[in-house]
Amino acid sequence: MVIAHNGFLAIYSAWTLVGMIYCLRVSIVGWNTVSGLAGTVDSFCKINGPRGIGNAASYNQASHAWSITNQTFHLAADDLAPDPTDVGRLWNEGLAFYGWLFYISKFYEVIDTFIILAKGKKSSLLQTYHHAGAMLCMWAGIRYMSSPIWMFVTVNSGIHAIMYTFYLCTALGIKINKRIKQTLTTMQITQFVVGVIFALAHLFVAYQLPVTVPYVAKLGTVVSSAALSAVSALPLEASAGKSIATASASAGTAAWLKKAALRAAGREGLAENVLTQKGQGFGHEVAEALHQVVFTEETRFRTELQWTNCLDTSGQAFAILLNCAYLAPLTGLFVRFFIKAYFGQMGGRRRSSISEVATRSFRAASKGLSRQVEQMHSVRGQEESQDQAKPAVKAEADNRQGEAPATPSPNEGGTSVEEVTGAGDSKRAADANESL
Repeated sequence: MVIAHNGFLAIYSAWTLVGMIYCLRVSIVGWNTVSGLAGTVDSFCKINGPRGIGNAASYNQASHAWSITNQTFHLAADDLAPDPTDVGRLWNEGLAFYGWLFYISKFYEVIDTFIILAKGKKSSLLQTYHHAGAMLCMWAGIRYMSSPIWMFVTVNSGIHAIMYTFYLCTALGIKINKRIKQTLTTMQITQFVVGVIFALAHLFVAYQLPVTVPYVAKLGTVVSSAALSAVSALPLEASAGKSIATASASAGTAAWLKKAALRAAGREGLAENVLTQKGQGFGHEVAEALHQVVFTEETRFRTELQWTNCLDTSGQAFAILLNCAYLAPLTGLFVRFFIKAYFGQMGGRRRSSISEVATRSFRAASKGLSRQVEQMHSVRGQEESQDQAKPAVKAEADNRQGEAPATPSPNEGGTSVEEVTGAGDSKRAADANESL
């Protein structure tokens, strides 16, 4: 079961990594394109809508509705969400699919904890906190469509592919250098630090993008009927009749239009010099008619550069802050594990070697000191025995001197020297005779 579990997660993580790399390749715009660096930032920040700067679909919290800045594109048929058939941005190109599956996989990874418990070991704080926090962070990122969540899915799936491959080899009994495990832990710590910095940057990024905005244009036109009515109201000569006025109006239409065109162009001086067919100036009524311009309003669109934030909603910001709040303690736990697992072993070996050297040195010093003490005691004992022996020898000598016979004086009673000598001679003579 352990082998199957680790093998499945290793293959799944590698598959997710490959899918997300393809998603990034078709979605991220290069900074050397026509849109420049702003296009690259836009492709990272805005993950919904068609491809291209200014074409993204964003959620407006004020109106509680989705909208697209470029009016040539539209939302889904119900106008309630972005069109799922749009291509060129992260969400539709694969983040929605791979991200949701990656979120579900976090529940399956809890089996790691059951495996540890099945081996009779306790689940560490690092293990429990890691899996529980990952579920919440992935939920927030996918739920609120927070743009930095792609990094969580991509980088974490790559590290998990290596990690579960390592676990699989360990379960199969394949020996792997511990430096690989140390490198893997270092990669995880680096992922957390870079991820926090990258995610927090989205809270402060703003850029300019082209936005299509509507405006009302006023259009003015001169109506020929007004000119005709004005011309028909001109003062006539006393001998002229109504028929002459109508003919004069028809004949002077060209001159009137010329005068109107000059006034519209702002050439008032030239307009005043325009005369009728009869060589007369236009009357007062015609001058007023030239100013009777009919204005019409028309809605048009123009493209402007506007500043926009990388994030659109507070939910996206919440997902980022939740991930950073989760990763900060997790990084500390991994650093503590790294120091304890690797530097702690080295320190233990160093401390053990130092203690062994100190123990051997102490034992050698103790032996040398004991030998010196024994030598001192032996020398002192010999001196004491010699000091005790001297009075004993002297007393023995005195005793021997006291036991020897004293030589009596002639005035005292006893045997004389001559008698002793004679007695000795007689005894030796008797012994000699016996021997014969």
